[in-house]
Parts: sequence; C-alpha cells; structure tokens
Amino acid sequence: MFDRFFPDDYKMSVYVIPFEELYKEGVRGVIFDIDNTLVPHGAPADPRAIKLFARLKSLGIQSCLLSNNKEPRVQMFNRDIQTNYIFDAHKPSTKNYKKAMEIMGTDCGNTLFVGDQLFTDVWGAKRTGIRNILVRPIHPKEEIQIVLKRYLEKIVLYFYKKKKRGSKKG
Repeated sequence: MFDRFFPDDYKMSVYVIPFEELYKEGVRGVIFDIDNTLVPHGAPADPRAIKLFARLKSLGIQSCLLSNNKEPRVQMFNRDIQTNYIFDAHKPSTKNYKKAMEIMGTDCGNTLFVGDQLFTDVWGAKRTGIRNILVRPIHPKEEIQIVLKRYLEKIVLYFYKKKKRGSKKG
C-alpha cells in the first residue's frame, strides 16, 4: 500500500552518501533538493555543501538543484556552488525531473535524486523512474505544511523500515 512512496535508499545525511561508489556504479548526474537536504531551510550554501559540489565536479558527476522555492532563494543558495538549477519545480510533477536530466545530459539509468521529503522529492523521482535516496531532514524547524506531511511520512517510514528489516532476515 505504501510501497509507491518507499525510497530506494535512506541515509542519515546527504554528506554520508558514497558518491565515489555511485560513480563506479554508473551514476553521472545527481538532482538535489535544497532545503533540509543540503542546508537548513532558507540557509545559504555552507562549507559542507560547497565542498560536496566541488567533490562531485572532480568525480565528473553533473548536478542540478530542483526546488519548489522561488528563484531568489535558489540563486542565493547557488551563489557559491554554481551548478544547474530549476526553481518553482512543482515537485512531485515529473516535468522538471526530466528537464534536470536534459540539462545534465543524463537519463533515468544514470541519474540519482536526493531529497528529504517522501511525498514531493522521492515520489516525483520514483514516478519519473529515477533512483532516489531519502535523507533525514537537517533541521527540525520547517513550514507548517511540511510539519503536517512529516506525520504521514513517519507512518510510511515505519512500514519501509519494517519491510527492510524483514528482507534482511530472509
């Protein structure tokens, strides 16, 4: 029932994802959500984010920010990163996930999506056919509509973790 919302993988942070291994597996492009994925909501790029994007570039991995925020927010975050971006993305609509791959010159087979929300980020990536990783939100302070969605996410994640534990036993 909840399987359509299950992420392909779940990590505690974007900063622990083994991008070197993913490159060896064929990943050539990564689409990122910004708020509560890379930095706390509304924050500029911090040293960790700047270092991450430099690391991706050195590996030869393309990147694109995909945000439902307005352009000034996305531009402010991107100032020190200088990567591709799409603002006002209307996630979970698949249109801009496809546009991000077009911008990066990648396809569903060699693209990864990383975000902190199941019902926008992960569901949109899954509907587009993109491998995805859900990360734990960086900061608990969020807008009210996101706080409400987090309660539903907890239910889905409960069943996701239960299924993962069951598959490890078998």
